[in-house]
Amino acid sequence: MGDGTRHLRRDGESALIWHLRCLTNTRTFASLDHESETSQMKRALTVKDLTSMGVGAIIGTGIFVLTGVVAHEKAGAAVALSFVIAAIVAGLAALSYAEMACLVPIAGSAYTYTYATCGELMAWIIGWDLILEYLVGAATVSVGFSHYLAAFFDDAFGWRPEPRLMNAPFAYKHDAFSLTDSWFSLPSFIIVILLTILLCRGVKSSARVNNVLVVIKLIVILLFIFGTCKWVNPDNFKPFVPPNTSGKFGEFGGSGVLRGATVVFFAFIGFDAISTAAQEARNPQRDLPIGIGLSLVSCTVLYIATSITMLGVVNYKDIAGPNKGAPFKVAIDVTGMKWLAIVCEIGILAGLISVMLVLLIGQPRIFFSMAVDGLFPQIASRLHPKYKTPVYTTAIAGTICAAAGGMFPVDLLADLTSVGTLFAFFLVHCSVLILRWKEPDRPRKFKVPFGPVLPILGALCCVGLIAVDSVSAIIRLIVWLAIGLVFYFAYGYRYSRLNNPEKYAHEHHMEVVGEHNHHLEIKGGEAVHSTSDVKV
Repeated sequence: MGDGTRHLRRDGESALIWHLRCLTNTRTFASLDHESETSQMKRALTVKDLTSMGVGAIIGTGIFVLTGVVAHEKAGAAVALSFVIAAIVAGLAALSYAEMACLVPIAGSAYTYTYATCGELMAWIIGWDLILEYLVGAATVSVGFSHYLAAFFDDAFGWRPEPRLMNAPFAYKHDAFSLTDSWFSLPSFIIVILLTILLCRGVKSSARVNNVLVVIKLIVILLFIFGTCKWVNPDNFKPFVPPNTSGKFGEFGGSGVLRGATVVFFAFIGFDAISTAAQEARNPQRDLPIGIGLSLVSCTVLYIATSITMLGVVNYKDIAGPNKGAPFKVAIDVTGMKWLAIVCEIGILAGLISVMLVLLIGQPRIFFSMAVDGLFPQIASRLHPKYKTPVYTTAIAGTICAAAGGMFPVDLLADLTSVGTLFAFFLVHCSVLILRWKEPDRPRKFKVPFGPVLPILGALCCVGLIAVDSVSAIIRLIVWLAIGLVFYFAYGYRYSRLNNPEKYAHEHHMEVVGEHNHHLEIKGGEAVHSTSDVKV
């Protein structure tokens, strides 16, 4: 990971300068290249596979749940504009992800990119931020699952579950918490626990299963659009952008559209799954940007068509109460087509489960990457002796996620996920710019066009959306990162393999498992990775 000497204090170097230099030490490209070259992954993914992967990861709670929340509280019928703004920001980030994935084509995503460019401290910050993103993201999806499960029971069997066990005990509005009449969102908790148990036993994902789930979700959306479009009432679009009458920033008007974009940005999270498949793409220079572009454009068109249809059928003011978390049901109820509601709800439930699985699988990967680098305790790299899964981190992350899904409302969770993800995307843009300066001659199978213009624009857009987000969401992110820094300086800095290789000199071989087996060998004071296949 290092060159064997960079961690040492130099002659005449003050203690302060030495410690600061250690914080900015980066992984060498020699170790990154070795890890990539020894990978045994097949280059089998086509443009179709990559596009399907992107659509499968993107479509979830963002469209099925947050459309109603943002329309009712922030943007009205103009939620379609919020989707357009979020799509532009996501598209710019996707280009930077594609360049970094081809330049640093190994597991770890934004965490690894940052470690290779900005140094260990920034890598820790982004890794800690990604932990929050995956944890809260899965919790957000579980809340949407609870809403649609209640709707399904009502439409299919005429049974309405006890509402106090289907919704969170807290509500969140105007940057303030309030108590509701509910006790706990039991379905949100149970589904995450069940999926966590499943993942502890091992789940082998396949492109075929993913393609089937993508088809199901696309059918649901198309059925909704074409099944309800004749009930669209143009009067529901007047005014298209509701005026801000409260004087509070983010409540309708132009500021509401912008604030809505930060929330529905959650709807585009997942496209980075394409960029992390660089090693498995047949022709990454051509297929990665095409796959990313097609998936984002396809999802954006579907999101805009869905939101316009939905808010043409039902007025944004009527998507209120518990049903704001299930806007598809609210719109379909206007048409009276119960069969359509049932079919859509089954498909939505299946789609939400698939998204939760992706997020819950991704969480231990981050722990693994950081544990391999010595920034987390080695228990994070321990495997179940039979199932060969990261049972400890999976169980801990799943339990925390289940509790968050049961306790907190969907808009709060989505807002926190979005601002954390925007911060991660900002650092990926910065990584592209830094490597353009530090490694200008390094071969790139894909480069973001127009030189540094688009990465700079993308970074500014991320900062802009963070700036218009709620102050409380930004404060919660800062508090989370502050907690992470305390952990880093208490443990990670002292046990980092990059800066403390002597502590691992006795280790000749260490194995941890993420998406693939990662063999960490200590050679001449430097940790070198290699990979081989593993069942997940």
